[in-house]
Amino acid sequence: MHFEKIGEFGNLEMSYVCDFSGGYISRNRNLFGKLELNRLTQFILEKCTYGTPIFKLGDGGNKILILSGIHGNELSPQIANVKLVNELLDVDLKNTLYFIPFASPKSTMYNERTFNDMDLNRSAHIKNSLSNLIVQAVENLAINFVGDFHSTAFNANPGIESVFSSKSPSPESYLIANYISRNVGSDVISFDFAGSSYKGAVEDVCNLKKIPAVTCEVLCPFANVIRGSVETSLAQMKSFLDYFGI
Repeated sequence: MHFEKIGEFGNLEMSYVCDFSGGYISRNRNLFGKLELNRLTQFILEKCTYGTPIFKLGDGGNKILILSGIHGNELSPQIANVKLVNELLDVDLKNTLYFIPFASPKSTMYNERTFNDMDLNRSAHIKNSLSNLIVQAVENLAINFVGDFHSTAFNANPGIESVFSSKSPSPESYLIANYISRNVGSDVISFDFAGSSYKGAVEDVCNLKKIPAVTCEVLCPFANVIRGSVETSLAQMKSFLDYFGI
């Protein structure tokens, strides 16, 4: 995977996970209206029309991925991820941060949970599915830790603000979840072994590959954004990074 330095934005670099998932984020009015449309945000949205972009800031230290948009209709974390890139753009980082704000721009464009009728959080173990390509990128880039950020509706599963983790075979997943819980107040939902409840979540597939990962959920109706949900998702992301001293 080749990263290109984007001179307009200091040390920002970017590449693509794939080129068949592109979409026009601006067509999702529920999300688009909540974004701060500065030049960097516009640049991110432009690149989403060609596929799933991945952005890089910093160098050295831990390699950490902030992922959102696995479900295209879970909007708050995607907005929060764009905010985070903007906030960290000019920060002197001692670690290497990767950001995928829109895992499936096509799904986000249509405000849909699935990508071509495939649930990307049940298919990361299926070779060359979109979420599997994200896992492949994690491996190829030797990323050390993954935070996957979602939202959940009140009547859905889990239906509460929470952090999913597992104790084996990547025990640090459980430690990270508890750290976020103490800082933000999200409930910890932990499994003894990754993938034991269901297969194909990005978090579980990474943990099974011994790449510690967590899934963070905020409460928000699907396909919409309510007050405070973006801020809570951003707080989860920042707590995740704070675990590593960022």
